[in-house]
Amino acid sequence: MRILIVEDEPIIARRIARLTRSILDDANLIIEAAEGLDSAQDALLERDIDLLFLDLNLHGADGFDLLTTSVAGAFHTIVISAYTDRAIEAFEFGVLDFIGKPFGRERLAQALQRLHAPGARTDPPARYLAVRASGRVTLIDVERVLALQGAGSYSELVLRDGSTTLHDKPLKRLVTLLPDDFVRIHRSYVVRMSAVAHFLAREGSRYAVELHDGTTLPVGRTRVDAVRERLV
Repeated sequence: MRILIVEDEPIIARRIARLTRSILDDANLIIEAAEGLDSAQDALLERDIDLLFLDLNLHGADGFDLLTTSVAGAFHTIVISAYTDRAIEAFEFGVLDFIGKPFGRERLAQALQRLHAPGARTDPPARYLAVRASGRVTLIDVERVLALQGAGSYSELVLRDGSTTLHDKPLKRLVTLLPDDFVRIHRSYVVRMSAVAHFLAREGSRYAVELHDGTTLPVGRTRVDAVRERLV
């Protein structure tokens, strides 16, 4: 696991690293640090990471300038900042957690636990999904999203207007940021339940849901009961 800490106070960066090593107890853990936006952006371009710890005040620069780029990545972002009044805004952009300064080991452990908690959702959920395309980051309102399909290490967003776009996060990471209305119906599909019109049972014990726009998506056999319950 590779972690990048973006924090302009070396003492705090070292403390985050020390506590993280203690909590995760992973011999293969790699932790690096960057003090400013430029060095952080370079590090994100050069290396694949699993988690970003991000401060929002970097030598007077606004960490949100990096946040909108980082949440479009395949990794999760946890903000650690004294600017707790910006927590809701950060969650809207799709961070996994927001830790206010000062913080203790227990609070950091709680945030790190969310990395590996299956089905755990952020609260509040993301309002936007940041998508990177052609060198630019575009914010897509979650209200425009009907479904998601796993596409290898990416996720394909299916939008209300019928268009699709790729997100760099894999399905298992992206679904943790979404509202509870989004349900995993298949290993490769997540759907907005309020967009489902019908549950379909087909020959050969095959199942599907039909959306209001006529789109049909498969339902995995192990998820049939859970989907039916949500549609009652």
